Amino acid sequence: MADERPKSGLISNLGYKDADAAVAWLCRAFGFREHAVYRDEAGKVTHAELVLGNGMIMLGPDQGGEFGRQVMTLPARAGGRCTQTIYVIVDDVDAHCARSTAEGAEIVIAPRGESYGGRSYSVRDPEGHAWSFGSYDPWVSPETS
Repeated sequence: MADERPKSGLISNLGYKDADAAVAWLCRAFGFREHAVYRDEAGKVTHAELVLGNGMIMLGPDQGGEFGRQVMTLPARAGGRCTQTIYVIVDDVDAHCARSTAEGAEIVIAPRGESYGGRSYSVRDPEGHAWSFGSYDPWVSPETS
């Protein structure tokens, strides 16, 4: 049965020093799956679209250029800080945390209950991007969650 939830029109875009390694790691550690991966003549990732549930991220290699100078940089160049994080809804927070940390995700905030409902945890991926995963679904009313 196909996922009947609407697809998100909001797609986060991330840059990675090693986009090939990032694609493999994000699928292994967080459970993403490849939607589309575009490669150059040498077989290196130039653009990737990964999906998890009804969400998608896009990523590619950090290539500098105008976008890199004007808009986005890697966490390593920003002293490890991020100005935006990604929140992903998962069914089993503790199992997801165990999977991601087994693959080397760095715990920033251990799994915990939230005052607004659900459980969540936060990690950094191997290149320092911050990710939060939780069972709280803001699309579902509190009465039904």
